[in-house]
Amino acid sequence: MRLAPFPGYCKRYIIIWLCAALALEGCRDHPAADRMEAGSTPAKAPVAPEGMAYIPGGQFLMGGKSAQAQEDELPRRSVGVSAFFMDRTEVTNLQFQAFTEATGYVTIAEQPVDWEALKTQLPPGTPKPPDSLLAAGSLVFQPTDGPVDLRDLSQWWAWTLGADWKHPEGPGSSLEGRWDHPVVHIAREDAQAYARWAGKRLPTEAEWEWAAMGGLKDPKYPWGNDPVTAAADRANFWQGVFPFRNDTLDGYYRTAPVGSYPANGYGLFDMAGNVWEWCADKYRADTYQMQTAPSEVINPLGPDTSFDPAEPQAEKYVIRGGSYLCSESYCTGYRVSRRMRSTPDSGFGHTGFRCVKNVEDAPGG
Repeated sequence: MRLAPFPGYCKRYIIIWLCAALALEGCRDHPAADRMEAGSTPAKAPVAPEGMAYIPGGQFLMGGKSAQAQEDELPRRSVGVSAFFMDRTEVTNLQFQAFTEATGYVTIAEQPVDWEALKTQLPPGTPKPPDSLLAAGSLVFQPTDGPVDLRDLSQWWAWTLGADWKHPEGPGSSLEGRWDHPVVHIAREDAQAYARWAGKRLPTEAEWEWAAMGGLKDPKYPWGNDPVTAAADRANFWQGVFPFRNDTLDGYYRTAPVGSYPANGYGLFDMAGNVWEWCADKYRADTYQMQTAPSEVINPLGPDTSFDPAEPQAEKYVIRGGSYLCSESYCTGYRVSRRMRSTPDSGFGHTGFRCVKNVEDAPGG
């Protein structure tokens, strides 16, 4: 099966490399004419909760729509989605701080790695790394000096002790000047905890893709079909040659303040680039091939089990939207149909989230 040229994002994968070494040693506004009909849109849309946008229900063809489509985006299938509310922006550092101060929550990246839990999802016989490498930390992007094999994530991801949402690049870094940036180093468990506290939930993969399209008719990107070469003012992604030369034509080397680029047709910001966003669905490479309904799938919740051929022992969940590291030569995560995956306890310096809410669960719904 032809998937991405690298396994899904997973701190386990980095630790496997470390263990192997030990063994060897011993978005803009769009014309109304381009908008897709949203099948069940009410005459008057409900008032969205503060900070959220109303996403009308509708039907669409979900999945890859260009030569860049990966096999896990195929075959395309007809999907129906009910109306819902979605956060207009990714959850910011300031918003996440309010959550941690109210609850005392400690993120996964702020806790030591649980080796007993970790080894159950690693190949049998994987040696335990030194305890020093299992201390609290996360993965931080480090540019390379020149071209590298893009199948080898260890070339640009560095396991960094002390890296977490409050210290995005590790000890010595802080959130000063970044309170309106998306929170990063967020594991799925962290995102779920925030969503429960906020009275929301994570979006399904189908909801996320439908919302990213912004009412356009089958667009490749949240901003439409204009090529990436003409979209540096539409989203925060890598311009240049990944992973060593970023020309920062979009104005930012890492994360950008949320809302720095035009919203899509539903009023959602940063549905392309900035940070990857967690979804509710478990990841399977063959999810779209498992469709059992004869025609349209309504409000799909994803598969019951997870399977990533690159890491069959690890449970994975879907992440969407791409990040500031995505480029045409690497992951093209800014495409609305692009799927990526990660283990639920993994956080990276380019992974965050946004939440959704059922219409009936909102005040007045």
